[in-house]
Amino acid sequence: MTALGDLIEIDDRTLLVLGQGLDLAHGQPDVANALVHRVADTLVVVDTGVTTAFRTALLEATGRVGPWSRALVLTTHGHLDHVGNNDLADGLGVPAEHWVPAPDLPQMRDPGEYWVRAFERAAGAAALPDPGRTAAGLVALFRPMRPLGAKTRTYEERPLERIRIGPLRFTGWTFADGAVRVLRSQGHCAGHVIVHLRDAGVLHLSDEGNGPCGAMADADQLKIQTVLASAALLFERGEAELLTDGHTFAVRRRAEAAAHLEGVLEQATALQGVALGLAGEGARIRPGAFAGAVAELGIGGANPNALFTGMVAVNLLHELGLRPESGAVDAPWSRPPLRNQAPPGSG
Repeated sequence: MTALGDLIEIDDRTLLVLGQGLDLAHGQPDVANALVHRVADTLVVVDTGVTTAFRTALLEATGRVGPWSRALVLTTHGHLDHVGNNDLADGLGVPAEHWVPAPDLPQMRDPGEYWVRAFERAAGAAALPDPGRTAAGLVALFRPMRPLGAKTRTYEERPLERIRIGPLRFTGWTFADGAVRVLRSQGHCAGHVIVHLRDAGVLHLSDEGNGPCGAMADADQLKIQTVLASAALLFERGEAELLTDGHTFAVRRRAEAAAHLEGVLEQATALQGVALGLAGEGARIRPGAFAGAVAELGIGGANPNALFTGMVAVNLLHELGLRPESGAVDAPWSRPPLRNQAPPGSG
């Protein structure tokens, strides 16, 4: 068993700080894992989680990676469980930088609107009578919430770089003379990045590996699967040695990492196959019933619960080409007819 703030030593200058799972029934927020790493005299912190207890663990970790005289805080994406302690960058007592993805700034400034949109979209599948109230209750769990600070800037203010790692080409940004690589992925949500720590051999997927199907309204399923496939290839080719992510409380080494990534990709393929079978040809599907069938598959990602299963179900329905027949909360979904529209004025 692991506990919030536990530390896993990767090497003498790299630590994984463990978060915790979401428990809505007991008012417990999920807290994303964070990485603390040192490159020469630069402290690197990847994500800051949330809660005062996690902040304390982060600060303990910064004291265990050796001496540093400057700091670099990197945010992988704007979700609440990753950004609550971002003002840490302002209080380290050394010259510091804090970088965030520009597409996620709106939700960092106003998380309520972001989550209301997510829950309204999935209200029928998740049986939510009041998405606004549910969103407000969820957001209230994440305290204190300090996603922005005096040193916060967006990655997109820097020139975009072409970054080659072994056989693969990425776009993103490099720091610390290329020892830290921030790679655009944008699957789990609109601004998502992953981080490669060259000297430690760590590839941190953050939430791109959080299950076979993205739940959020701004998720991109193709990008999720593309980054998982790219990551698997990096491990197969020896360009990365250790895999970490936002919600798996462990470090996976090369062979295990590649197998894990292949397994998630296989789940994605199987999930869509099962979803097609459930949908059937010409079927009209109630999203709530469809979410129940998806839940029975037992493929729920890092935080399996009815709320997120409903969100996944809605994304699957979209992936299959189905659309709601009306604006009613639990309106049936079906495929739009495949026929050409009559020309205007053709009577």
